[in-house]
Amino acid sequence: MRWIRWAVVCLLATVGAAEAQSPDRVLGDWHGALNTPQGELVLLIGVTRTESGELSAELEVPAQAPGRKIPIREFTVVGDSLTFTIPSIGASYRAAWDDAAKQWTGVFTQGLSLPLTLERGSPPAAPVIEGLDGTWNGTLRRNDVDLRLVLRVRTDANGTIATLDSPDMNAMGLRLSEFTRRGERISFGVPAAAVQYTAQLSDGGGRMTGAWTRPGQPDASVSFVRTQATTERAPRQRPQQPKPPFDYEAEDVTFPNPDAADVTLAGTLTLPRGEGPFPAAVLISGSGPQDRDETILGHKPFAVLADHLTRRGIAVLRYDDRGVGESDGDFGGATSADFATDANAAFHYLRTRADIDRNAIGFIGHSEGGMVAPIAAASNDHIAFIVLLAGPGTSTTQLMESQRRLLGLSQGASEEDLDRAAPVVAGIHAAVTAAADRADAERRVRALLTPQAITAMGLTEAQRELAVQQFAGDWYRYFLTYDPARFLTKLTMPVLALNGSLDLQVPADENLAGITRALARNPDVTVRKIDGLNHLFQTARSGAIGEYADIEETFSPLAMELVADWILARFGGSGSS
Repeated sequence: MRWIRWAVVCLLATVGAAEAQSPDRVLGDWHGALNTPQGELVLLIGVTRTESGELSAELEVPAQAPGRKIPIREFTVVGDSLTFTIPSIGASYRAAWDDAAKQWTGVFTQGLSLPLTLERGSPPAAPVIEGLDGTWNGTLRRNDVDLRLVLRVRTDANGTIATLDSPDMNAMGLRLSEFTRRGERISFGVPAAAVQYTAQLSDGGGRMTGAWTRPGQPDASVSFVRTQATTERAPRQRPQQPKPPFDYEAEDVTFPNPDAADVTLAGTLTLPRGEGPFPAAVLISGSGPQDRDETILGHKPFAVLADHLTRRGIAVLRYDDRGVGESDGDFGGATSADFATDANAAFHYLRTRADIDRNAIGFIGHSEGGMVAPIAAASNDHIAFIVLLAGPGTSTTQLMESQRRLLGLSQGASEEDLDRAAPVVAGIHAAVTAAADRADAERRVRALLTPQAITAMGLTEAQRELAVQQFAGDWYRYFLTYDPARFLTKLTMPVLALNGSLDLQVPADENLAGITRALARNPDVTVRKIDGLNHLFQTARSGAIGEYADIEETFSPLAMELVADWILARFGGSGSS
């Protein structure tokens, strides 16, 4: 699910100048709150004028990155309209001035479209709660699975702000509600999970123990222990991250997508040393707005893979998704078919270069990229090879059900919980697939999301409309109708398909079997399940998504060697090894 990875903390952009017809109206400080899938998130925006008279804006998210000022790009005021973009995550904002209320009312879009009203000034300060600042670690046990919890409490000029991380649920910076202290009694709510917690302080104020209550689940006893006085997250070690000087050339490039007039993609082309022309690979990222390195949880898998392949003599082009980083375009309204045209644009750019072997250019697609690559190849007869890294080989409805169950069990859900939700999810998928358009899909999904259905799915009422948007969105509707066999059966070029045995997002056995069946008539197919690797191709213990950030390894050297050896066995290489 794309919204699992949705987090404003990742915002990063460059300032863009804009002329404003009404500059005095927008100058100064503004604040607003987003009702995200992880709870309410307060945004602070400061607007100033540069020495040259142009507008400049910065954003701060106090709950997640206090004090960090993030530049906003293309901040524009024209009459009663305000727009800005945040390319690093494919986000944008469009609003109209409400003169009666003296505020901007609009929509913040990042895959999902969320209402956001900006009011002048800073938000009211939260109450100050004494004696609780710091980082508190706890564990919630559900169905014999231990789920880590990290409570972060910080007091500053904005009052006391408390957030919760649930690393094993891949949920970070959850905003707490009604955080109070009365003597030694502590209580708070977690709106994103409909959780209430009431506890008693002990051990001189260094421990709190109490009841963790959530509708439909038995109460659990949870203890938090204060482990450090600050809320700073310890830096993660990423030893594989490439660092200059490199033993190859790295060139920043841009190229247009002729099938989408508003899309110009930006990326990095790495070229081996020595004489070319070189075989080349285009890297295609997984779901969600991704930069050229496919950055996730401090890891940069595509940077590591590109470094390895280039050192072996294979040129590599990796690029920011449309609307992300330095690439233009609209990410939120795009489908996998649109991303396939971006991949083909990268391919055709490489064919214009004298240092690239135009007959040895292929795709390497990870996760959703393993869907995009076959779609792109269906309209491109010149693709020399395809590497599928955890690419789907079953119907997407089967894929989503397998993923839901495996991830659910790894995160403490019971078989009964999963069985209860299964018919609801199946009904929604059938409704979305049958819908004539987005509006029809929204009507159908909204009708199915009854209070009972919401409870069965483990959602809250506040998340209902967000779920409607998620299920009815263009990307998801295309995703549900994708049939891997329809495209895989058409592939006549060499294909390498790899999966990790611990992949819980694209389970190896069923998806590799589907790929094998679909490619039965292709004379050059290599399919391999690699023991001990997860969805990110890290050497893992269980494959649970909570391990992704904890593991220092970014990409298994064994998997990278398999890819490099397989390509070079078919297309050779002129670079150094």
